[in-house]
Parts: sequence; structure tokens; C-alpha cells
Amino acid sequence: MTLKEKIRLKSTTAAIKGALKILPKISDERWLSIVRGRMYKLKKQEERDFMENLLVNLKRKVADVSPQAREKIIMNLVNNAMIQGQPKRAAFAKKYGINPPNHLVISPTMICDLKCFGCYAWQYSKKNDLPYDVCNRIIDEANAIGIYFFVITGGEPFMWEHLYDFLERHNDSFFQIYTNGQHIDEEVAKKLAKLGNAVPCISLEGFKDATDARRGEGAWDRIMNAYDVLRKHGVIYGFSITATSKNNELIVSDEFIDMLIEKGVFVGWYFNYIPIGKEPDMDLMPTPEQRDYRRKRILEIRKTKHMVVADFWNDGNLVNGCMAGGKNYLHINVNGDVEPCVFVHFAADNIKEKSLEEIITSPFFMAFRKRQPYSDNLLRPCTIIDNPQMLRDIVAEGGAHPTHEGAETILTTLAKPLDDYAAAWKCRADKAWEEEYDHYTESGQRVAG
Repeated sequence: MTLKEKIRLKSTTAAIKGALKILPKISDERWLSIVRGRMYKLKKQEERDFMENLLVNLKRKVADVSPQAREKIIMNLVNNAMIQGQPKRAAFAKKYGINPPNHLVISPTMICDLKCFGCYAWQYSKKNDLPYDVCNRIIDEANAIGIYFFVITGGEPFMWEHLYDFLERHNDSFFQIYTNGQHIDEEVAKKLAKLGNAVPCISLEGFKDATDARRGEGAWDRIMNAYDVLRKHGVIYGFSITATSKNNELIVSDEFIDMLIEKGVFVGWYFNYIPIGKEPDMDLMPTPEQRDYRRKRILEIRKTKHMVVADFWNDGNLVNGCMAGGKNYLHINVNGDVEPCVFVHFAADNIKEKSLEEIITSPFFMAFRKRQPYSDNLLRPCTIIDNPQMLRDIVAEGGAHPTHEGAETILTTLAKPLDDYAAAWKCRADKAWEEEYDHYTESGQRVAG
């Protein structure tokens, strides 16, 4: 890194620290002028629009959070992850010819007190946690290559005995925690407010009836109480929803989104049901028509609601297709197996035996990289349900193995129904891609769709 670049980064940090003191009072335009151009280099207008919408909503939201949360959100998530990490990321890219992922997902424990039908993680071993020293090494190695944003999932993270020590030890990084919300009470909210560097995203299925039907009686009431105490103590928080054929329309309805906004929810993540884990069921997958309906509603919600929402199967246009295989992220499961995706339960390497750099640049992960995006249509990003033959080829080429009993069914017994689904979605997605989306040249030049 040149002296000029070092000075620029130092001045940026100083500017952000200065802005932090008066952040709720400065204009959206002034805030964007501080961080714009110093973020990830985004070619597409849609990507820039999404990132600026996120940053503006984040600025507005931090007016209502604890002082510690305000500082960590801006300094860790914006300054460290989006700006200060860039020289390290550039050095990695120069060394290996590829960019490192921008975040990692870690499952340190698979212990959970719920038994939700269709749980993608159900088949993992629940006997042992990922060793704590390994968890710490993962973060340290990630920081060294410019990664400061992490997702903690499981299992239920709030049942992991090391959670709070872990967050405190890595207080220059930022964490998003996927949780069932059943353990978040007044004391937990106080701890999170004091730490400041974690955003819990609570899983629900819709309103009370749908949530309790999958998660058990009383789950909804405990989630609503969790939202209340998190807001009371100044923690920023979100939601996580698995879209199925049963709840697809409800979870993107104005009524549902307005309820969450009233509860103070800042961010929401949508996941398409994938037939992996506990009793895989193709009938639970939203139909192509339902998936397309959800895609359109997500775009409307972004334009009309004060909430940041993303759909991991319908937002391929924002991340240039599939995110897996280390391109944008990877998943380290409780056994240390490094999977390309939370839903692709195959691995060729284990983090206990190799460094993070070795795994990111491994033949298995490079097999994903060289094929991405798998289609010119970025509305068909997924190897599991959109390009299933691609996943079969990559697993074979990379010499990967299933990471739990039954994981292989998406390549074997479910191959034909997944092929049929992919073909049906292709017809609908291709029409939408041509008619509704802008396209870009390699240089980023915009070509209207």
C-alpha cells in the first residue's frame, strides 16, 4: 500500500469518526459523500442503489441504538469491513488472482431447543461444538485478508457457551446472528447493547399461527418480546424467513412487513426452502410462479418501505449470480468442514487441517469460481435448484464428500425433480430477465433490458 493510500484511509477513518459524533444530524447526502467511492467497487447501478439504500437506512437507524452499537455499526461494519479492509483484499487478489469473500458464515454449535420441520441443518452432528480456538483462528485469519463481517448460525447461537466472549474478543469485527429468538430476554438485550457489534436476526414463518406451527407453541410470543427488549436497550435487529409453498405470499404482504416495521425491525432476509436436512420435501418449495411473485414484491418493498430486505434466490442481479464457493461467502460447519454454501452440504477440506487461504483457493472452491455465474440470466443463480447439473459436476470435479448422512440426496434421488423445477423456473425467469432488468457490458456500461 502506498503512502498516499495510507493517508487516504487514515483520513477516511478520521472523517467517519467525526461524522459518528453528529451522525443523526447530518444529511443523507453528506453521509454518502463521506463513504461513497471508498466502498466496494460496484459496477452496476442496481448494486450501488442497494448499497446506498442500506447505508442511508443504517444512518437513520443508529439514532435509536445504544452508543456502543452506534460506534460498532459504523466503525466495524462500514469503516473496517467496507473501507479499511480493502488494501488487504487487494493484496489477496494480487497474490491469487481472485477476490476473497466479503463475509463468512460459521456454525459453532448445532445444539438447538426447537425441532422445526424442514430444518436445513437438522442432520448435522450435535455431539460436539466447533473448538473455540478454531473459531478464534478463523476470525483472525479472515481479518488478515480484509474480512470483518461474519454470520453466526447453527444450531442456536445463543446456546453456545462462548458467544459473548467471542463477540468481545473480536470487537473490531461485526456479526450477524441467525437465532430462533427464544433466548433473548432483558439480560441478553443488555449484553448485546453493551457489546454493540452484533445484529440478531430472528427466524419466524409469518404471523403467530404459522410461526407456532413450525417452531412450537409460544414461539411467536417470545419472538415479539425479544423484539421489544432489543428495541428498549438500543440493539439493531432483523428477521429471517424461509419461504415455502405455504407462506410465500404472506411473508411479503404489506400487512406482515408493516407489522415488522412497527416492531422496529431494520433488516430482513428471505431464503427459499431447499430440500436438504430434516425430511426433505419438494412440495414445500415455492412454485416458480410463487417465487416470481416474491421477487416482484421484494422490489416493491424496497421502494415503498423503510426496511432493508434481500432475497438470496431472487437477488442474483445484485451479486452477479451465485455467492457460494468463496466468491462472496462460505460456510464452516460445526465439524470444521468448509462448505461452499449453507445449503450445499459437501466439503473437500476442513478448517482444522488447513488455513482459510488454502481453502478459499482450493480446487473444490475454484471449480465454483470458474463457472460463476452459471447463466447469463442472474435470476437463475443457484447450483441446487436453478442449475442442478452444475452442482453434480462441481462435486465430482472437486472430490467433495457429503458432510452428513442424507446430504447426497440432492444429487441422487432428488436429481430428477430438481431438474424439472429448474426447467420450469428457467421459462419464467428468462422472460423476466429480458423484460425487466438492465444488462451490462464487461466494463460496467449499462444496456437497458
